[in-house]
Amino acid sequence: MTSNTLLQVENAQVHYLGKVTFQRLNFTWQEGQHWAIIGDSGRELTAFLETLRGSTHLPQGKISRPFSESYTSNKAKEGSVSSFRDLMAYVSQQYRFRNKSNLQNFYFQQRFNSSESDEAATVREYLTENSSAGAGYWNLENVSELLRLTTLLDESILKLSNGETRRLSLALGLLSHPLIYLMDQPMTGLDQESRLAFGDFLKTIIEQGIHVLITTSAHEIPDGITHIANLDTGGISETWTKENYPNIKKENTEIPWDLSLLEKLINPISPSSEIVIEMKDVSIRYGEKSILNGINWKVESGERWLIKGKNGSGKSTLISLLIGENPQAYSQNFWLFGRKRGTGESIWELKKPIGFVAPELVRFFPANQTVRKVILSGFFDTMGLFKKTTLEQDSKAQDWMRLFKLESFADLLIQRIPLEQQRWTLMARALIKDPKLLILDEASQGMDALQRAIFRKTIEKICDLSGITLIYVSHYSEDIPHQVNRILNLDTNLQK
Repeated sequence: MTSNTLLQVENAQVHYLGKVTFQRLNFTWQEGQHWAIIGDSGRELTAFLETLRGSTHLPQGKISRPFSESYTSNKAKEGSVSSFRDLMAYVSQQYRFRNKSNLQNFYFQQRFNSSESDEAATVREYLTENSSAGAGYWNLENVSELLRLTTLLDESILKLSNGETRRLSLALGLLSHPLIYLMDQPMTGLDQESRLAFGDFLKTIIEQGIHVLITTSAHEIPDGITHIANLDTGGISETWTKENYPNIKKENTEIPWDLSLLEKLINPISPSSEIVIEMKDVSIRYGEKSILNGINWKVESGERWLIKGKNGSGKSTLISLLIGENPQAYSQNFWLFGRKRGTGESIWELKKPIGFVAPELVRFFPANQTVRKVILSGFFDTMGLFKKTTLEQDSKAQDWMRLFKLESFADLLIQRIPLEQQRWTLMARALIKDPKLLILDEASQGMDALQRAIFRKTIEKICDLSGITLIYVSHYSEDIPHQVNRILNLDTNLQK
């Protein structure tokens, strides 16, 4: 170990979530290096970060953190309790918020209800209450300006889009005044403009003396990164400087599922002349803030649409109308499957023909919900399983778990399994009831590049097998199924 080593892992066997993840992990982080860690497994990438921050079990090998030695030594002399974690910020993909009573009991619909979303703190309150008391460059004003949160400071955190929430979590990390900043897939959920600006964000914080390590896609290495490492089950298999990185592109990803079982499970819906969605001059406001303005949109049976727009353009709000979670739907000229909203339909009638997947759904399931229960809840459109199921329903859930290779996770809590398995669990939940309309709102968010490719090809296969109507949201063009040929652009309110 040289004198300018920040952190070093030596010959470590790593256990993460009860399983051996790395047999022999070695990694040395030198001063002045800023790392991007790539790999085919999102679980392994997350396990690597959790190892650096001391949250995995190492029965063999060791990890040393020289970056914190002088700090902890000085604190010990003062008689203060301290840890290397005091100097380390971490942004995971599984952020969760609490309400003003410090209870994590939000429900999904709450973010679209103007009065009930007030139970959550504003962006300003959240950042102020969770910031470090220590002095330093990073304060509310600086982080808000850097991460474009200034205009959102008085918004409820529940009303933020996925990308805005990601920027909020990045800001919170800076307010702890870290020397080391770890980020797990930090560009996930950001629109193209924000992803391009992420390199400027990194360079700014690096100039302030922060050392950065991120996990990311092999094809998305931002400015500011100096070194890249490829990670697999054996550990770090190869490293490059940014200048020498080959940016190897992987082709011909195969779907790992039993396609004969998929064909059995997918209902071969035939497109009809039915109008699935019709909106006439739909506008949504929260107080003085206009979210959607004069949307006119018609979706016919069997069409496949992409909803485009920057973070905060109203994509999630539009989808909340479609899935029956926005109370303002009743005052709009808006029809689903030929029936005008607000004409006596129950919420359960509305939800029955619609399958919906969004990554944030996981946060709103009760803590006791297993993978099996989450999938079965799709029959009832509830955030969790609260009814007795039939043998037929149980059998179908078992088939979906077998298809997506979830059987070993069946009785594990949804919030305790890796992100990629969470996404396939939500997909099984959406598809188990044979929906006529499938809405995927950044549904592969948090998956690594290989898993995202598998996800896209799975949706393409489902479209091939069925006349299902598809509404798709993604900021990544490579994630969009090839059958998607219609676009609603919320930035310009144009269709094509």
